[in-house]
Amino acid sequence: MISTRREFVCRMAAGAAAAVAAPVILPSSAFGAAGQSAPGNRVAIGLIGMGKMMWGHLQGCLGREDVQIVAICDVERNRLKVCQDLIAETYSKRFGQAYKGVAVHRDFRELLARPDIDAVMIATPTNWHAIQAVEAMKAGKDVYCEKPLALTIREAQAIAEAARRYGRIFQVGSQQRSDYNFRFACELVRNGAIGKLKVVHVNVGGPAEECYLPAQPVPESLDWDMWLGPAPMRPYNAELAPQDNYAVFPNWRHYRDYCNGGIYDFGAHHFDIAQWGLGMDGNGPVEIRPPAFSEHKRLTFVYADGTPMTHGGASGQAAVEFVGESGTVRVNRGFLETDPAELIRHKWGANDLRLYESLNHLTNWLEGVRTRRPCICTADVGLSTITVCSLASIAYRLNEPLKWNPKAMNFVDNPSAGRLLSRGMRAPWSLTV
Repeated sequence: MISTRREFVCRMAAGAAAAVAAPVILPSSAFGAAGQSAPGNRVAIGLIGMGKMMWGHLQGCLGREDVQIVAICDVERNRLKVCQDLIAETYSKRFGQAYKGVAVHRDFRELLARPDIDAVMIATPTNWHAIQAVEAMKAGKDVYCEKPLALTIREAQAIAEAARRYGRIFQVGSQQRSDYNFRFACELVRNGAIGKLKVVHVNVGGPAEECYLPAQPVPESLDWDMWLGPAPMRPYNAELAPQDNYAVFPNWRHYRDYCNGGIYDFGAHHFDIAQWGLGMDGNGPVEIRPPAFSEHKRLTFVYADGTPMTHGGASGQAAVEFVGESGTVRVNRGFLETDPAELIRHKWGANDLRLYESLNHLTNWLEGVRTRRPCICTADVGLSTITVCSLASIAYRLNEPLKWNPKAMNFVDNPSAGRLLSRGMRAPWSLTV
């Protein structure tokens, strides 16, 4: 296995003029015959979008003996070749014989049509998530989809509907739900350990920008039209799709056509935890007030019971801060703090509410694929989270107070805001459940 990211990047930079299609030649002693699912409890998976986020998933999957990577897909040819070589190298060492069995594709539809794949992981830019996730489920595949779940609320609704209609196991990559600190913090709040909630503060980045990057030559190895997919046509710029794919996160997250800024990027993590602590999965706020209309001077969500949640304002190292009448809980990655301090040592009783426990997000998904037990972060959970992120984005964009009906999933008496719940797709792409 390649030992460092630097070595991996160097291999990629060296280029690969070889063909991107590889025959499926599976060692029978290891994996079983081509065209068949992996034997026993091994899950046969396909990976779509082989950039920086998928790098971690690729390493994680290669480290497991209960997973077989059958095929990979990306629009960047050099990236595909390097990943293909890494998989072959790892499996050859593991099974003591040459392995050339991973197939490569530049069109995700070819990968989804394969009968030998049980499930897929999707780590493409957010504007692609809804089409790829829905088509995967229509093809009978279970799905792990990176966060943010979708570009719009209507796209997220389509994903949730597809998961229900086709009976697929779905995991959103909001992996903080599989972290002890976040679960324990939410259990303290849900069990009333800090009393009635007064306010929740969530620290994440700001809203998206329009993209006005200058045109640059398209790398020969990149299918730029396919990278854009349903997004509007625009010239290539390396800030969106850098060739050094594993050294830095690409900046497409900042722009409205591909994501929705920091509100979506880390909002899909930290607003997700706030919703969990509030017990609002399947529900949401009823009002959104931009800073100029909020007593907190920050964008503020208001829930039906009057609890406010602000964009920003968490203190110290906290990303999410729950402030109650008798205490406070602050939580972040690798950080948990309570006031009073003894709450952090709280012992649960038989009648206390305990939340879904997952110790590893990938393992939780794979167990779901095998047992059909719903994962900790289902498509419906992801829908609730992305709704909060999207409502913030729309409120900033319109700069006016908004009323939201979380059951009807629509704005109250505001057609202008309602038009922002969906977004057009560039032909020939469309979304059909």
